[in-house]
Amino acid sequence: MTDVRLRRGRASLALSFCAQGIAFALLVTRIPALQDQYGISDGLLPAFLAGVPILAGAGSVTTEHLVKRVAPSVVLRWVQPLVLLALVGVAAGDRMWQAAVSLGAFGLAVGGLDACMNMLGISLQRAYGRSIILGFHAAFSLGGIVGASLAWVGAHWDLSLLASYLPVVLVLLPLCLAGSRWYVDGEPAVASEVASEGSEASEGGAASGKSVAFRLLLPLCLVMAFAYIGDSTVSNWSAKYLQDVLGSSEQLSTVPYNVYMVTTLLGRAAGDHGVRRFGAVAVVRGGAVLASAGFAVVAVAPGPWIGMLGFTMLGFGLCVIVPQTYAAAGRLFPHASDAAIARLNVFNYVGYLFGSPLVGGIGGAWSYRGAMLIPMVLVLLTLVYARSFGAEGARYGGGHERPRTVDVG
Repeated sequence: MTDVRLRRGRASLALSFCAQGIAFALLVTRIPALQDQYGISDGLLPAFLAGVPILAGAGSVTTEHLVKRVAPSVVLRWVQPLVLLALVGVAAGDRMWQAAVSLGAFGLAVGGLDACMNMLGISLQRAYGRSIILGFHAAFSLGGIVGASLAWVGAHWDLSLLASYLPVVLVLLPLCLAGSRWYVDGEPAVASEVASEGSEASEGGAASGKSVAFRLLLPLCLVMAFAYIGDSTVSNWSAKYLQDVLGSSEQLSTVPYNVYMVTTLLGRAAGDHGVRRFGAVAVVRGGAVLASAGFAVVAVAPGPWIGMLGFTMLGFGLCVIVPQTYAAAGRLFPHASDAAIARLNVFNYVGYLFGSPLVGGIGGAWSYRGAMLIPMVLVLLTLVYARSFGAEGARYGGGHERPRTVDVG
C-alpha cells in the first residue's frame, strides 16, 4: 500500500468524520425547532429521540453482516449521503409521520456510518503502525463545533430548519462523494502482527480467530457504554445543572457544552501522541481518572465557574476513551476487527439511550448533585477494565512501530 494512497485515505476519512459531526450537531442542537415544526408534544418527544439510537444500534448490527459481503468503504460511500439526505428530510416535512420516517432513516444510516468509519479508521491505524484513531475523532469534534455554530446562526436569524440544513448538505454531499473514492479498506492482519498486539489478543485462542467471542469483547462494551453515559450527561444536563443547581444565568448555562466540545477537540488532537508515548492503557486510565474527578467537581461545585471547571475536566478525560475502545477491539480481534467494531458500536447507543434518563430520573427523585455521582462511578469503573486495552507496554509509536511501516504523514 503506497504512502500516497494512505495519505489520501486518511484525509478522506477525516472529512467523513467531520461531516458526520456537522450533521449530528445540526440535528441535536435544533430539537426545539424540530418539535415546534412538527407539533411534537413534550410527552411524545422522548419517544422520537429514543428511536434514533435504537435504530442506530440496529443499523450497526446490520452493517456487521453487510461488510462480510461488501467492503466497508463501499458501505460508507452510500450511507453517508443517506445520513445527509435524511437530515434534509427531517427539515422538509410538516407531518408527524414524516418526522418519524426521516428520523428513522437517519438513525439506521448513522449506525452504519459510525461503524464503517471506525472500521476504516482502525484498519488505517494498522497500516500506519501508529496511533491515528484519535485524530479522526478530533475531526468529528471539530465538525460538532462547526455544526453547533451553524445551528446557532440558524436559530439567531430565525431560519427554518430547511433553510439551515439544505445549504450545508449541498456543500457536504458532493465533498463526501468526491472524497469517498479515496477510502482505504484494511488488509488482513498477519500472524506477526497478532503476536505483537499483546497477550490479551490470544486469550483462549478466541481473539486470534476469525470470530468474535463476546466474553472477551464485553469489557470494552461496558467501557463504551459508561463513556457515552458520561457524554450524554454533559450533552443533555449541563445547561440545566448550571442554571438550576448552580444559579448561573441563562446565557452562561450554554457555555459548558461548548467548552466540553472544544476540550474534546484539543484532547483528541493531542491524544495520539500520548498513546504513542505512554501506551493506550495509561492514556485510558488517565482519562478515566480525570473524567471522574470532573464529575466530582461538578457535584460539589459551589458556583457556576467551578462547575464549568468540572465540565472542562470532563471533556479532556472522556475524549480519549471512546476512540481507544475501538482501537482495542481492533487489536483484540485482528482477524475479525470489522465485526468486533460493529458490535462494540452498538454500546455507543446503549450508553446514549440510558444515560440521559438515568441522570434525569435520579436528579428528579433525589438531587442533580447526587445524580452526577452515578456517571462518576461508572466512568471510574473503566479502571477495572483497563487491561482490556492491551498489554501494559503495548503502544504505537515511540520505537514500537512495525518495521515494515513507513511514516506517511
